[in-house]
Amino acid sequence: MPDKVIVQTKDEGIAILTLNNPDRRNVLSVEVLETLQDALRSISLDHDVRVVIIKSMGPVFSSGHDLRQLIDGSTESQRMLFAACTGVMTSIRNLPQPVIAQVRGLATAAGCQLVASCDLAIASSDASFATPGVQIGLFCTTPGVAVSRAIGAKKAMEMLLTGQPISAYDAAEVGLINRVVSPGDLDQSVLEFAKQICDASSYTVTLGKQAFYKQLELGISDAYDMAEETMVRNLQNQDAKEGISAFLEKRSPKWSN
Repeated sequence: MPDKVIVQTKDEGIAILTLNNPDRRNVLSVEVLETLQDALRSISLDHDVRVVIIKSMGPVFSSGHDLRQLIDGSTESQRMLFAACTGVMTSIRNLPQPVIAQVRGLATAAGCQLVASCDLAIASSDASFATPGVQIGLFCTTPGVAVSRAIGAKKAMEMLLTGQPISAYDAAEVGLINRVVSPGDLDQSVLEFAKQICDASSYTVTLGKQAFYKQLELGISDAYDMAEETMVRNLQNQDAKEGISAFLEKRSPKWSN
């Protein structure tokens, strides 16, 4: 195992978390998940970070859980592994900053779950996605939670029941990822995407991300009630006043945060 299973860097408001165990196909072991959770916790408190990118070293984005830990572990250790994974996926959703998955190669099982849990995802044209647990007798039930919310029930069940991978282009068509780029353009495309988000008010982006996920859990009437109150709250913030004034005055806004 490498010295650092997660490499963390930060530049110009963009934090990059790199899965760094290519020899093991970037498995999401307990150790990796705990390290990733610690990194997300630190980033959540870092007001200089405006966007997070999750990427990987090597030809595989992530092959999912460490099967050795699953087959050799006790019932309690299995529960701890799945709880650690759920904790990471939940932290991504609750993180104040948007999270972009940068996908090269195969993202399978919990690796596919990680992509589906991110707010946005860009993949190279050679990427593919699968939830193949059914083929080894272990249905990808926890990955299915995130995948089904990203792409809908029918396509999710097809992936879960057959275990067959889908291409990057198919993943974009069904909404698992946002866009497909050539392998040589992946790094630059993701950075440009992140910088576009960095140009916005961090207060507005954080408020909007939180409200977006909250309204998805509500009925339509309650969702509109919540959304109305959120927009009123947004308008009371200095950045909304500055942004609207800048638009009307045909100048660039100067955000307070």
